[in-house]
Amino acid sequence: MAKALIRLSPDPHLPSTLATLLLDPATLVRVSGHDTDEPFFGAFNRNRFDDPDIDPTMRYGTCYFGCTLSVAICETLLHDRLPVSGGFIVESSVIKSRFVLQFEASGGGSLKLADLTGAALKRMGGNALLSGSASYSTSKKWSAKVYAHPDAVDGLVYMSRQKNDDKAVVLFDRACDKLKMTRATPLHSHPAFGTVATELNIRALHQ
Repeated sequence: MAKALIRLSPDPHLPSTLATLLLDPATLVRVSGHDTDEPFFGAFNRNRFDDPDIDPTMRYGTCYFGCTLSVAICETLLHDRLPVSGGFIVESSVIKSRFVLQFEASGGGSLKLADLTGAALKRMGGNALLSGSASYSTSKKWSAKVYAHPDAVDGLVYMSRQKNDDKAVVLFDRACDKLKMTRATPLHSHPAFGTVATELNIRALHQ
């Protein structure tokens, strides 16, 4: 007998109290093409945990981060690139156009995040498809349900699809007053970029 396909329900079984964790904004890393006006909360309905409301004026904004520089690079710079001979060839102009953004708490202290990983995710009826599927339609619905939950969390933590041994974070725009950018360092001159570039075998293409 063939086994039933594992699917991910668009209607998560959220408990009355969400499994949450507290996170210091200083631990978040964001790679961006901008060194001002960050963190930026977009409401474009095109990323994994964006608000799917068909009315753009009714959407909440989202901003994406990595818990390490490595996952932040995988989720941005390498997101749509395929490896070549076991590594990634990236134009040097593209590398030089990116910034590593760092943050600190402001006003609200720690961020309260819904935990959408491991056992907590399983108890909600979730699985790796939440962040591992190429389709975003179901994960957007999960985001909307978490956003509307009475616990009013600041965002959620999930396993990165682009680097599946590491975690990423999406914040909802209601968390915007809880963090502020403290530093924007050009990616190519960031002290940890060399180590991450070696780990991921990123090679700069000089044009």
